[in-house]
Amino acid sequence: MSVSNGQNDEDNMQLDNNSTVQSEGNYYKEHAYPDLPAYEYEEDWKYAMRRSMQEIIPGLYLGPYASASIGSLETMKTAGLTHVVCVRQKLEQKLIRPNHLDHFKYLIVEVADNEAENILSHLKVVNAFIDECLNTGGRILVHGNTGSSRSPAFVIGYLMWRYGLSCIEANKYVQMKRFCICPNDGFMAQLREFEPILKALHTVPNICNTQAANRGEKRAAEGEPSDLAGDQDVEMEN
Repeated sequence: MSVSNGQNDEDNMQLDNNSTVQSEGNYYKEHAYPDLPAYEYEEDWKYAMRRSMQEIIPGLYLGPYASASIGSLETMKTAGLTHVVCVRQKLEQKLIRPNHLDHFKYLIVEVADNEAENILSHLKVVNAFIDECLNTGGRILVHGNTGSSRSPAFVIGYLMWRYGLSCIEANKYVQMKRFCICPNDGFMAQLREFEPILKALHTVPNICNTQAANRGEKRAAEGEPSDLAGDQDVEMEN
């Protein structure tokens, strides 16, 4: 995926996932995202499907609490699940609870389906939990109550973080698999705010050139000739 920052061409700031970027003598290395799994058309969405879980990307499922209920153990085992993210608010703990602690590793996230609720503060932990599961060959279900607002917001956040998608792109991708999702307006606003945060986190300074610049400044201050021009030919390796 290519990213444009909207600057004039003269600023030389066209980015892609594997580029080294130069602007006014500063050098950066753009984060390389993995390819998003291609969408595979399955069956047309039916209203009754909202009661079951759907696989969004290989190994990552999204669904309602019904898909993790006491009576759903065999279905969860058949899907090969190993981990579960249970999203609920504290008031719901007697209604939405981890039912199969002996069979799956759970992460419980206390979040209300409220536009004022802060979900960004939970994304780091949730993303790490999902990533650890998928990277070790596990399969994970993310659920809330209906699987339409809180839980899809976290799945959207994960896709943005892992694959470099925009909020709109990630939302559309998830909705192609689970059509009934509709994160509340507050969650969507926060996920849009997450985009520049990700860009800042994943555009890292080219350490070699930063060090070279520092050496050049030091030599100039000491009245010595600088070899900065030669040092700038060095690029940081991945």
